[in-house]
Amino acid sequence: MIIGYLREANINIDYKKQLALLQQENCTEIVVENEQSSEQGQQLDQLVHKLKKGDKLLVTKLATLADSIRSLAELLEKIHEKGAFIQTIDENIDTSQTTKYELLDLVSGLADFQREKISERTRKGLHEAKSRGASTGRPRKPDANVKRALSLYESKKFSLQEIKEQTGISKSTLYRYLERN
Repeated sequence: MIIGYLREANINIDYKKQLALLQQENCTEIVVENEQSSEQGQQLDQLVHKLKKGDKLLVTKLATLADSIRSLAELLEKIHEKGAFIQTIDENIDTSQTTKYELLDLVSGLADFQREKISERTRKGLHEAKSRGASTGRPRKPDANVKRALSLYESKKFSLQEIKEQTGISKSTLYRYLERN
């Protein structure tokens, strides 16, 4: 069974064009994800749940199925586990046809690549910020508050809760400074 799917709310892809393309492919059923859905992708989730072995999910573009590579990889995995397939019209992808590379493997690799690139850019940005003298991480507490909290603690007249209320220095921060001294 060939089941077409499109998102009415996808502003990047013309809804009427998608519908016409799916109708030309003689889909047994066409599922339309509309703007009024309480949860984005709810109808797609239901559609994937009812897929049977040998069914084919037809879309105009992969972008119709997911908003990120990670989401696409997870969706492809679910469809693969059902023994069903995906076909895209614009990218000319058909997972029912055996190819040298499995689409799922390719997308999973791309997701790992994307995650690694984000991590790499983050590390690079942190390194550049440190080289410019910028402090990274959580801002330190003002020294005056810390000194006041330490003196209140050492006086042994105040509980940790009272010290926190007066200075804004938490118990863990206070103990961290005590270990340094």
